[in-house]
Amino acid sequence: MTVDRILPTEEAAELLGLARDLAQGELAPRVDDHEQRGEFPREILRTLGRAGMLGLPYPESDGGSGQPYEVYLQVLETFAGSWLAVAEAVSVHVLSCFPIAVAGTGRQRKTLPELLGGELLGAYALSEPQGGSDAAGLTTTAVRDGDEYRVTGTKAWITHAGNADFYSIFCRTGGPGPDGISCLVADAGTPGLLPQAPERLMGLRSSPPAQIVLDDARIGVDRLVGAEGGGFRIAMQALDSGRLGIAACAVGLAQAAVDHAASYAKQRTQFGKPLAAFQGLGFLLADMATQVSAARALMLSAARLKDAGRPFSVEAAKAKLFATDTAMRVTTDAVQVLGGYGYVSDHPVERWFREAKVLQIVEGTNQIQRLVIARDLTRS
Repeated sequence: MTVDRILPTEEAAELLGLARDLAQGELAPRVDDHEQRGEFPREILRTLGRAGMLGLPYPESDGGSGQPYEVYLQVLETFAGSWLAVAEAVSVHVLSCFPIAVAGTGRQRKTLPELLGGELLGAYALSEPQGGSDAAGLTTTAVRDGDEYRVTGTKAWITHAGNADFYSIFCRTGGPGPDGISCLVADAGTPGLLPQAPERLMGLRSSPPAQIVLDDARIGVDRLVGAEGGGFRIAMQALDSGRLGIAACAVGLAQAAVDHAASYAKQRTQFGKPLAAFQGLGFLLADMATQVSAARALMLSAARLKDAGRPFSVEAAKAKLFATDTAMRVTTDAVQVLGGYGYVSDHPVERWFREAKVLQIVEGTNQIQRLVIARDLTRS
């Protein structure tokens, strides 16, 4: 189904058209092969970068495209409908560039055109093995030693680990709690920065995360982003935006599932008539489509708050929560519509079902999103 969109400019409409062409011409024909072989699509990301797709929400003066978030998210949605791992990769790259874009020194910011152009791929290293949700409790340490930091610890669930060219690393330079956390940006070739074996995942097999071991890695003081102790605030600001990116991925995945299930129901016949003619199944499809439209509206509402410079953290949590729960529910129902065929990999709903689950976990589990929303509602 073609989604009827209201876009802010003609340029945005052309950009979304380009995104659709790339999704259909570059992503859709390759996804099954890469997923089966577990091969990371690095060259495809370079192609997207050269097309201006990896720096969409950043200013043109920094090498980005200067697009509002509501446009960027709809591009992500479009990519996710063809290949979730690629859409998530774009979202993670945008996230990894955030620290330098908002808090970088003049010298650091000079690298932004190369970063946002996609020739260099980024990773965002916040989570650790003992806890992802409790970011303020991270234990990776960075000890000042002359004009370097000596960094020791382990980061976990790092998308692009082993494939990234640079890592935005959050580590402890001070005492306990959020005020002791700083952000360092390290090149992939930094001695002592050691990507581990990729995790074996239920879905997203073409982009598995991995741990990063920091074994006395020496990172220059000039790679500190912002002030010492300012890293936690940067991390949380980035996650607010990143949650919208995951919401967009969920909407794109869910829309693809609705479209595929509806098409199948129109073509498949039982008892002499199409499946779609049976009211029970038709109502199921109607509920699926309604939930996806609601998720998209919630996502875009939060994005427009961000674009207007207004607080959007709680609305981002709502969008991430609802959109990813919707993706899980809708892909489950899509498998049911296809019956036995939905359980085999000949139809993409089997892959979408597996992929939807991870969206309820990344960028803060949905239980954390509920906590954010509940605290806002009950704050004195």
